[in-house]
Amino acid sequence: MHRILINKELCTGCKNCVLACMLKHSESDNIYTLDLENIDNDGRGHIELDKDNKPVPIICRHCDEPECVLTCMSGAMSKNNETGIVSYNESKCGSCYMCVMSCPYGVLKVDDRTKQVVLKCDLCKDEEYPRCVANCPSGALELQKEDAYAR
Repeated sequence: MHRILINKELCTGCKNCVLACMLKHSESDNIYTLDLENIDNDGRGHIELDKDNKPVPIICRHCDEPECVLTCMSGAMSKNNETGIVSYNESKCGSCYMCVMSCPYGVLKVDDRTKQVVLKCDLCKDEEYPRCVANCPSGALELQKEDAYAR
């Protein structure tokens, strides 16, 4: 099972994780051609400031017992018990946004263009490491391949 661990003490707020995610889910070939003003180019995570004005990465935790899956009435949200990845199937989505409202981390969001698709981290499933982890220069994000969570 895989999980992204966040060490907020190491986060500098550089937003490399956000940009890497945006690039991964865009049509652009490289960061220099990524149109940051295009509403279709949106990251699956973001950076917020905590009560002390320190940056904190907000990224899907792929929870052990994901509220988004438990509240999804259409079956669009599901958890793979082998990999631990919580996935979103757009074709099953009824656009009720119960998943968005139930996420305790505030990670899930609705796309800006159609207001009908949920933007959800897929851990860059076709790559060895999620782009956010691979592009974090401070080590605030780490991919843990967890045997401890295997059942």
